Amino acid sequence: MKSLSPQEKAHYFIESETEFHLGCLPTEQSHPKTRTLSTALQTDLPAAVEMIQSVDDDIPPVLDRILKSDPFAKLVFEMTRVLSNGNRIHFSGCGATGRLSILLDSAARRFCAKALEICPELSENILRLKEQTNAVMTGGDFALIRSVESFEDYIEFGRRQMVEAGITQNDLIVAISEGGETSSVIGTIHAGLDCGASVSFLFNNPADVLVRHVKRSAEVITDPRVNVLDISTGPMAVAGSTRMQATTMELLVAGIACESAFLNLFANWASPDQIRRLGLDTSPERSADLFKTLLHQLQNKENRAVLSDYIRFESDLYKANGLITYFADQYLLDIFTDTTERAPTFKTPAFRAKDDVNAPIPWSYVKTPIRSTQPAWKELLGQDPRCLTWTSDDYRAMNGPDHLIADPPKLDRKALYRFEIGNEPDPSRIARQPNAAVAFLVGEEVDHFQKTNDPWTNAFLDCMKNFEARKKLQIVSGSVPNEPDTWTLSLDLPQTPLDLFGHLAAKLVLNTISTAALGRIGRLSGNWMAHVEASNKKLIDRSVRLIAELAEVDYETACITLYETLEEMEPWPESKKKITSPAAWSVEKIRKRRAGV
Repeated sequence: MKSLSPQEKAHYFIESETEFHLGCLPTEQSHPKTRTLSTALQTDLPAAVEMIQSVDDDIPPVLDRILKSDPFAKLVFEMTRVLSNGNRIHFSGCGATGRLSILLDSAARRFCAKALEICPELSENILRLKEQTNAVMTGGDFALIRSVESFEDYIEFGRRQMVEAGITQNDLIVAISEGGETSSVIGTIHAGLDCGASVSFLFNNPADVLVRHVKRSAEVITDPRVNVLDISTGPMAVAGSTRMQATTMELLVAGIACESAFLNLFANWASPDQIRRLGLDTSPERSADLFKTLLHQLQNKENRAVLSDYIRFESDLYKANGLITYFADQYLLDIFTDTTERAPTFKTPAFRAKDDVNAPIPWSYVKTPIRSTQPAWKELLGQDPRCLTWTSDDYRAMNGPDHLIADPPKLDRKALYRFEIGNEPDPSRIARQPNAAVAFLVGEEVDHFQKTNDPWTNAFLDCMKNFEARKKLQIVSGSVPNEPDTWTLSLDLPQTPLDLFGHLAAKLVLNTISTAALGRIGRLSGNWMAHVEASNKKLIDRSVRLIAELAEVDYETACITLYETLEEMEPWPESKKKITSPAAWSVEKIRKRRAGV
């Protein structure tokens, strides 16, 4: 298609790629509660934070229903059966759900490490369990740090990754797609069905809508071999930003199911006292109630004020062309999940490798002060990174696009390790002023800072010493002394095997911060991602719909303008392309034409 004109490319997309026209899906639509979000962020920040948080209230009623459903009971049963027989659960996802899949796998491995310390007498069973979960993220673990362009568009890519993960007929795939239409995730389902594995499919749009409008979704949703969990909660706080309520709901359902399976498993190995000590005595119903409490606490006046004040700090830093570096330990993966998503969602500079001096410096980054980069990656994942080493021949065999066949991307461990997330000094993080280091602490991590000469704390302080500003953002259970340069959110964080509520709290806090902070610097229009990337077909459709709404033109005009913009941007330097949104540029062009400029 390289020889086609922008108009021809646009008409091809409109007429021949209708499977990627997703405006009918609730997750792609505008939520009525947040239609004035971009204005509220400028005029009344606490009210804007309340607006964002209010959409999370759509989750509990759906969660209550799902936890009582037959598909959820079957998911728990299949997880228990597979683990009891010594086989594996493969979580699969793409983008935000890929990072969620890795989080679930990592949390399960972390639980096993902790369980070995608490109950060493159960070591034989626990050591086996530690290797019984796996995550398959579209693009491999490299995609944790940077979205891999166009991979999600290809069913065969997901199928190949699941085969390479070693799927067998005795395993279970828990496929997670925010919208229920991601091609690569559907490919992992086909790989499971091909070999006779059990498959459960979690998604956040109504199944009947998907079946009517998306052929690839219908093929797996209507397959009687697939356990379907339609966990739709409606539109997102920001239209199409499924990293928000959709993945929160998916983390809840998959996490509660996994914890329930662990309880069933340990009931055959452990005494009631051991089960209590391991934190396995939480029922799905209690977890649902604890989530409601978490939402209520996050939305109280005191926590909302803290969030608003921190959002003001971070957005003011960006307005001044500043840089922020988060430092974390146990919740490093949670920050990755949020900060990596900022690049495609808000068209901010993506994370850059240590030797890529030509790329723009990312506005936000994340590091750990406790370990150097390679050990940090292993600690983050609970194992060595699982990366792709596909060649031109591999892409050709999978009928991949010409650009991947001609120039296969570097997605192996060597490429991943170029992103220094460890305690190595990074001069780029203090290359501009203002700059700030923020220690992100959750739960028991906060206790370290209350101790004198604590090695853990000293590591943080040493890594942060060269920054212009040094701050803390912490989530605590109970109360701690007031400290300067510290924002403290007080929340109950009950301990469960996967630390579900620590991760949920971190996710909800970080999603609110990034959405509001970047919205305050003009990255939203109403509740639309005005600067959305157009790096795959789903995002092309989202960009076209955004242009149509903001520029008040029809879909065809918006689509042609987008493809004209993409061609216009082609010769631009990478540094400019990486921070300029084709959608926003197209809207500006249409408005100028209309004004005769």
